[in-house]
Amino acid sequence: MNTEKSKTAFNKAKKYIPGGVNSPVRAFASVGTHPLFIAGANGSRIYDIDGNEFIDYVGSWGPIFLGHAKKCVTDAVKTAADNGLSFGAPCIAETELAQRICDIVPCVDKVRMVNSGTEATMSALRLARGYTGRDIIIKFEGCYHGHSDSLLIKAGSGAATFGSASSAGVPEEFAKYTIVLPYNDVDALERTFEKYGNKTAAVIVEPVAGNMGVVLPENGFLQKIRSLTKKYDSIFIVDEVMTGFRLSLSGAIGLFGLDADIITFGKIIGGGMPVGAYGGKKAVMDFVSPSGPVYQAGTLSGNPLAMAAGNTQIKYLQEHTEIYDEVEKKGEYLEKEFKSAAKKNGVDICINRIGSMLSIFFTDKAVVDFDSACGSDTEKFKKYFNEMLRRGIYLAPSQFESVFLSDAHTYEDLKKTARAFSEVMKIL
Repeated sequence: MNTEKSKTAFNKAKKYIPGGVNSPVRAFASVGTHPLFIAGANGSRIYDIDGNEFIDYVGSWGPIFLGHAKKCVTDAVKTAADNGLSFGAPCIAETELAQRICDIVPCVDKVRMVNSGTEATMSALRLARGYTGRDIIIKFEGCYHGHSDSLLIKAGSGAATFGSASSAGVPEEFAKYTIVLPYNDVDALERTFEKYGNKTAAVIVEPVAGNMGVVLPENGFLQKIRSLTKKYDSIFIVDEVMTGFRLSLSGAIGLFGLDADIITFGKIIGGGMPVGAYGGKKAVMDFVSPSGPVYQAGTLSGNPLAMAAGNTQIKYLQEHTEIYDEVEKKGEYLEKEFKSAAKKNGVDICINRIGSMLSIFFTDKAVVDFDSACGSDTEKFKKYFNEMLRRGIYLAPSQFESVFLSDAHTYEDLKKTARAFSEVMKIL
């Protein structure tokens, strides 16, 4: 596979862009090669500037649930663009999208549009602190909620201690208000609330973790968060940036029957365009300015292009709910084929999957939290990634990400992927 044009493009990019990329994982550093520069995409396929074609399982990191360049979505964006790219003023489309979200997702009475998942989670935390008058946030190790200062915190030395900054430029003063606990650890959660519950503004969690690879919540974990936050009058924030409108039409909230105070959403509500949102219960959301004292603003929030794409994509999902059953079957097929090929070739793997999200860990142990995810063989993953890429399968260039299936993936795509996987297992 020739990727010389991408290599040249990357070398040029490094002269003008830090590290040559505008988001770190794109640099392909953890898989020991250079990134592919993409020229276009359609359906389940992406095409690089060298002319190579790949079956894409990244899907812009999740939001391309209907496939790339879905005609109804791109047509809606083109029509909206003809009337102007940005107004910095209200438009009907943003109310329509907000109403769709409120009608579909339980617990959401009102929605505020923003421009990214990071902005959504950052705003949700500010709202939780403003609403409760408290400072402490509890998050879980391995869950990524964007790159705002309060959330770039790694775990402390104990199961119920404050964390420390995981990025340069984040003051330790910020870190002292964030407690990081192991995902799925109910005991640590209970001990922390016993000690800090009356000072805790919120607990934020990925209902299905997707940023340490896919890690599912154990029975009762999410429900325990809800019961403790209620007991101590804290806010329960469910980060659905990755899972919203993907795990089901009503996301993880509907799938697991959760009762959240604030829910955050990402680019899937804009068909992959730069957009995000946070929504929740009326009493909480009315604390957002101009209704309340918590300030948050954005010139491009609710912009007409993203709203056109979002309304079209969400409406399509409402009208074609069979998609969720179909992607479940596709995910089940891939999981079965992968397990069979690995077993046949004596390769230890753990596959975590829920619906259209799937991760492969090269380990013989169950992966239930960040520590067990880190116990997988990343060197083996590196070889796996590169061998799959050579066979035309485009995966996330990191052990700690998800495979994302879309409605556009066909069974021919899946069969080709399974064949490639089987070949790679023989090599490993």
